[in-house]
Amino acid sequence: MISQIVFAILLVSAAYLFYLNAYKIIRNIKLGRSIGTIKNIPERLKIMLLVAFGQQKMFKRPISALLHLLVYLGFVIINIEMLEIIIDGLFGTHRILGFLGNLYNVLIASFEILAIGVLVACILFFIRRNILKIKRLNQAELEHWPKTDANLILIAEILLMSAFLLMNAADYKLQSLHVTHYPPLGSFPISAHLATLLPESVSTLFFIERFCWWFHIIGVLIFLNYLPYSKHLHIILAFPNTYFSKLTAKGKFENVASITAEVKAMLNPDLPAPTTEVIRFGVKDVQDLTWKNLLDAYTCTECGRCTAACPANITGKLLSPRKIMMDTRDRLVEVGQNIDANKEYIDDNKSLLDTYISREEIWACTTCNACVEQCPVNINPLEIIMGLRQYVVMEESQAPTSLNNMMSNLENNGAPWKYAQADRTNWTEK
Repeated sequence: MISQIVFAILLVSAAYLFYLNAYKIIRNIKLGRSIGTIKNIPERLKIMLLVAFGQQKMFKRPISALLHLLVYLGFVIINIEMLEIIIDGLFGTHRILGFLGNLYNVLIASFEILAIGVLVACILFFIRRNILKIKRLNQAELEHWPKTDANLILIAEILLMSAFLLMNAADYKLQSLHVTHYPPLGSFPISAHLATLLPESVSTLFFIERFCWWFHIIGVLIFLNYLPYSKHLHIILAFPNTYFSKLTAKGKFENVASITAEVKAMLNPDLPAPTTEVIRFGVKDVQDLTWKNLLDAYTCTECGRCTAACPANITGKLLSPRKIMMDTRDRLVEVGQNIDANKEYIDDNKSLLDTYISREEIWACTTCNACVEQCPVNINPLEIIMGLRQYVVMEESQAPTSLNNMMSNLENNGAPWKYAQADRTNWTEK
């Protein structure tokens, strides 16, 4: 009974803590501007199933995609057994779903095969990141915490899968010794071989089985509450993020609604003046972004496919689309902490532009959309970059000289080049 009470307290505490963290994340995302009415629900569901659930875009890199799919399926399916663990933990039973008979055997066997697959895949991922040092996984923005975060998750997965298999191995051996409370249930294609390495002592086997059981469940609950602080939050947010993907062509830029309204009012005085007060043109801080941009930031997997495909980054320029998303998330978290501390946002003399993202970065972008195309969960760094540029141009009039010259020529000559409008067709004469 004591263990059941302890288990219940741990379970409720972990669920409540996750709720608090999830609430803060949702609150932070809602700081963004509206994106209007969501339409084309069938198309959005299709994208979510293909891109998030089916991991369609991952397979542009087949080897890492297969390993990731194995970890993803293993993590999701193996945690189906969490249902049984929770019931057993609350009611003091053991393998309560054993009444499923042959189906239960198939399930346990499948869990074990997936577990060993996840274990091998995580070891390979760890080797790729830390020994082979794949370039996109070892760039400047991943130094310190981001690199530690990735390694912590891989190590946690390795330990959880090892504990799961070792728990089953001890259980299998206790079953074979006909120990009370361990009826012959389940099929153990992997852990049956591990069982041969375990001692014959019933008390030692019982300790191993119980220790691994508690290690596994506590590890999962800790992992659940670690997610809000980790890039691995994408295992939850990838689904809504792909659902709310932009459905128009990637190269289509939307007009700024507030500017359009003012221009129309100037061109036609008979139209009513815009009723919505414009606080700022473009983006200076995270509150100027849309909530979808902020959801993008929280969903970023830090995989670096965007940066690896970015022509500006490839040619040595400062821009890294991955860093744009990481900086946006870091600033959003800082703003959220400001609200938590002061009950409302108090100006801290910081902003996304300049404090986190430099002007050199935003002007290095070629707007080619390679980062958007490559992202496995449909994140759009370009929208953030363009918003920052709009602020610099429209609020500060501080565009680079080359752009100012071009825009002046467009205004005066109707072309990017500096010649009279009367000479526009001279090139046709020869």
